[in-house]
Amino acid sequence: MLHKKAKTVGKEPGDALRASVRKEMAEPRMAKSARTMERTLDRGRIPVRPNTTMSGTVDKIIPSRSRRRPEGAQIGVDKAALRHRDLRIENSLTDDSGDEVKLKKGAHVEVTIETEPTKAIAKSKKGS
Repeated sequence: MLHKKAKTVGKEPGDALRASVRKEMAEPRMAKSARTMERTLDRGRIPVRPNTTMSGTVDKIIPSRSRRRPEGAQIGVDKAALRHRDLRIENSLTDDSGDEVKLKKGAHVEVTIETEPTKAIAKSKKGS
């Protein structure tokens, strides 16, 4: 017994793909520099500075040698390379309400490294 294929209008998976390609091809071509400039001039887009966040623990509190200098805190960063795990900062921080706070030994902290977009180097895509 022979079966006929039922016709499905617009239900083929290739139709959706072809429609999206047609829509993309209808837009004018743009150079990469023009796309970049369009993104920077877009007021609705909030630019994000390149950053990374790592967790760490306060290993020790370093007392200051003079009264003028604040004490320091040594933070052990978990994801950093072995030689660069220890980070020393001043132990005088401010909280959300503007009050001065200090780190305690053993406290868990989040360390965020942030740079200016002009100082960062983009990773190149392999195969391009």
